[in-house]
Amino acid sequence: MPKQNHPQATELVVACERPAGWAEPLRVHFWEQSPGGAGSDWPGVAMAPDPRRPGWWLYRFPATRSVRLLFTDGQGHQTPDFTRERSGWLDAVGRWHDQVPPAGTPARPAPPPVPRPTVPDRLAPVSERTDFREETIYFLLTTRFYDGDPSNSFFCRDRIRFDEHGQATDPHWRGDFKGLIARLDYIRDLGFTAIWITPPVENRSGLDYHGYHAYDWTRIDPRLESPGATYKDLIDAAHAKGIKIIQDVVVNHSCQYGIRGQVHIDHLPIKYYVPQGSEQGRVDHGPYQGNLGNYACPNRDDIDNPLAPDWWRERHARDPQGLEPLVDPKTGETVPKPGYNPGRFFGVDANQLDPNWYHQEGFICGGDWESTWPLQHKHLAGDCIDLATDRQNVKDYLIGSINRYLDLGVDALRIDTVKHVERDNLLEYVNAWKAHKPGLFVFGENLVKGYGWGDLGGGDNGPSQIRPWWYTRLGHDPRDPNAGGDSGFSVLDFGLFSTFRDTVSKGTYGGTAQILGMDWIYGDATRLVTFLQNHDVGPDNDFKYRFKGDQWMAAAAYNLIWTARGIPCLYYGEEIEFMKGAPQDVEGERDTLDQTGRAYFGDHLTDEAIGATQAHPLYQHIRRLNQIRRAVPALQKAPMTRVSEWGSGMSFVRDLSEQGDYAVVGLAIGSDQQVTVDGVPDGTYRDAVTGHEVQVGGGHLSFHVRANSAGIYVLNGPGKIGEDGAYLR
Repeated sequence: MPKQNHPQATELVVACERPAGWAEPLRVHFWEQSPGGAGSDWPGVAMAPDPRRPGWWLYRFPATRSVRLLFTDGQGHQTPDFTRERSGWLDAVGRWHDQVPPAGTPARPAPPPVPRPTVPDRLAPVSERTDFREETIYFLLTTRFYDGDPSNSFFCRDRIRFDEHGQATDPHWRGDFKGLIARLDYIRDLGFTAIWITPPVENRSGLDYHGYHAYDWTRIDPRLESPGATYKDLIDAAHAKGIKIIQDVVVNHSCQYGIRGQVHIDHLPIKYYVPQGSEQGRVDHGPYQGNLGNYACPNRDDIDNPLAPDWWRERHARDPQGLEPLVDPKTGETVPKPGYNPGRFFGVDANQLDPNWYHQEGFICGGDWESTWPLQHKHLAGDCIDLATDRQNVKDYLIGSINRYLDLGVDALRIDTVKHVERDNLLEYVNAWKAHKPGLFVFGENLVKGYGWGDLGGGDNGPSQIRPWWYTRLGHDPRDPNAGGDSGFSVLDFGLFSTFRDTVSKGTYGGTAQILGMDWIYGDATRLVTFLQNHDVGPDNDFKYRFKGDQWMAAAAYNLIWTARGIPCLYYGEEIEFMKGAPQDVEGERDTLDQTGRAYFGDHLTDEAIGATQAHPLYQHIRRLNQIRRAVPALQKAPMTRVSEWGSGMSFVRDLSEQGDYAVVGLAIGSDQQVTVDGVPDGTYRDAVTGHEVQVGGGHLSFHVRANSAGIYVLNGPGKIGEDGAYLR
């Protein structure tokens, strides 16, 4: 084989004439120097002024055959990338010369400055924002956010916290609509344009503060409202500030006591329950004195269902002490009786449920969690009783109830426990609400601790029919998403979320491109709702904990979530690493909410504390990400193309050219990165993070990104948006 001849490595000299408006000194940033592969750290190495030619700057590469480079002033100006295999001189108008150009070479005048529009502080009115991809979402448990009216606070029966003096503290129902109204400006300042609240309808259970144990879908729970702070008042106040309201809706199940006015589930009144070893009248459990009946109700009873038997309704109206003997019509035994079957007070006999309203197939257990039929016909838990959602009476009740809130002004719906309802059945509800309010955005929770590809593979042990993508499609082939079109229903992006445990939690983006490469399986991946954590899960260990990685890891995750396809969603408190590393929900037998990710947040929102809260580096980071996303339509609506990741960095394109917007994104995690993307349109690109401007010719864009920051180069874009912070800089 003939011997290959390579150019001999000799000194390679480059020079650049300073363009008008550039700062001094000029710098050369280089990489892939041959031989050796050496490179510089951004923004490169300072060049030396040429003493013989005013305005020219020199740099010498010893023993070099070739090198890739660009020139910059380190203050926001830079040239395109070049590859040099011989010495050369670049004049101020961008022309290379192989010899020293003669003095007085005419220079092209600098182009006039391009005006850089600022991001509008005022949002367009809610009614004018018809594409929900323009929004970002702040998710909160209303009862744990901010207490505006202590008079409506309420202790649930379970998990009461006591102080060192034995006094009950931290009522479960603590935050309320009055408090949320008072802190709408906090959420707006953080940059969010939509608030997702947990279900506000009336609830009943031993631990119902979160709203997922509905008892009456037609009523707002009075523990949330105050004079002048009703649900309607909240919606109107949010709209006045340009903020949309997303109502969380449970379709799959009711509480264990039935539905007021529709169906009763047989129990004995809780005020007659006496634990083993005790006796009636001796309960001492915080506000629950004498018995465990509802301490806020004059007659200490939880349920006021007009469909309950006569004897129940009579006891509901009297005997608050629970002392009058009551014969259990099911067994003939008399209560109160210490240790008498707790199931008669708190449990459910699935075989005795009304089949017009409920399934009767028992409770989910074991392998049921990955099997379609039991998952969709058995009861989720003792206080989540599976509704017969395919029956017309159930449809009429739930659809009609939620329509009333849409009429109040609710802007979007989030559906709970999606995979527990068969897809085509669930879409009956979704499509009915969308028909009632055209343009309504509806998304749902289909929790999966993995990619969620179902029968498409990827190591998934569950079928497609219970996986997120299935609900965004209309087809019936579990191995072919394209068997049907877009269902018009979106989902929370548990697939992307599930990668974070093995990526950002370890300081890398490695493997993220794999999940993004499967976007084609969804009806419309740009409408997925993306997140790092929520009230149930976080990307650590077995997904039970609030994110406990380093702060820079969270910042890098937000950089991805806010620049990738989808609608970003933040769980309350993430902006200050609230309850970092705590379990998202109660774990141990004695855990109380203050030990969990559902702790009360309001102490950080008082007039005295809110300044420190807003000064947190992540608060400022997320605020700026919201500013940038709002100013760049491509980040809101375009699909992702040319996705590339290499562990410490990622790059991709958001191409919304049909609407005049085009962005190239580069992300760096853990260390500085040089990002190169080919095949982009020629023109002027400006970075929304640094303000750097690059003239692209030949479709080649290269730029530098500092560790845990982002480069967001927008074609003819506005330039720098917002102020530098700890991570975006």
